[in-house]
Amino acid sequence: MERARHNIYAMIHKALRLAMTETLPAVGRLDASDPQEVSEAIVRVRDLLRFCKAHVANEETFIHPAIEARRSGTSARVASEHIEHLASIASLDRAVESLARAPSASRDAAAFALYAEIGRFVGENFVHMYEEETVHNRALWDAYTDEELLALERAIKAHHTPEEMTFVLRWMLPAMTPAERAGLVAGLRKVAPPQVVESVVALAKAHVDTNAFNKLSLALAA
Repeated sequence: MERARHNIYAMIHKALRLAMTETLPAVGRLDASDPQEVSEAIVRVRDLLRFCKAHVANEETFIHPAIEARRSGTSARVASEHIEHLASIASLDRAVESLARAPSASRDAAAFALYAEIGRFVGENFVHMYEEETVHNRALWDAYTDEELLALERAIKAHHTPEEMTFVLRWMLPAMTPAERAGLVAGLRKVAPPQVVESVVALAKAHVDTNAFNKLSLALAA
C-alpha cells in the first residue's frame, strides 16, 4: 500500500467547502423582508468572498510557483480558472451590493439572484478543488518531500495575520475529523504560547457540536 503523503490542500479545502455549503442555504432561506437577516446574510457572503479571494492569492503566491519550479506547466489550467473565480467573486460582490441597496419591493428577487449565483460559484469551486487535490497534489508529491511540503504550508500560515488565522480556524475546526482536530491542537501546544492554544480550543468549543468537543477534550487530556 502506498504511504499516505502530506496533503497541503486537505484542511483548507475542508474549511472552504464548509463555509460555502453553510453560506449557500443561509442565503436560500433568507427572509428578505427582515432587515436583520438581510444584514447578517450580506456579512456572511462578504466574509466568504474574502476567504475565497485570500485563498486564491495564497495558492498563486506559494503553491503555483512551487509546482512550476519543478513541474513546469502543470498549474496553468488551474491558474486560468483562478482568473474566472476572481471575476465570479467580483460579480458576487455586485450581487451583494444589489441586495444591500434593493428597495423592499425587489429584495426577494435580489436575494434569489444572489443565491443562484452563489450556487454556480460553489459548484465550479468544488470541481476546481478536486482537480487541485488530484492533479496538483500528484505533481507536488512527485517533486517534493513531505518535509518540504510542510515547510511550504508553514510559510503560508506565517503569511496570515492573527485575525486571518482565526477566521480560517473558525471554519477549519468544525470541518475536521476528531483526529485531525486533536492533532492540530496538540501540534500547537508544542510551538505556541498557552493563551494561543486556549483561544483555539475556545474557538473549537464555539463552533463544533458537544460530542465533537468532548472527543477533543478527551484527546487533549490523554
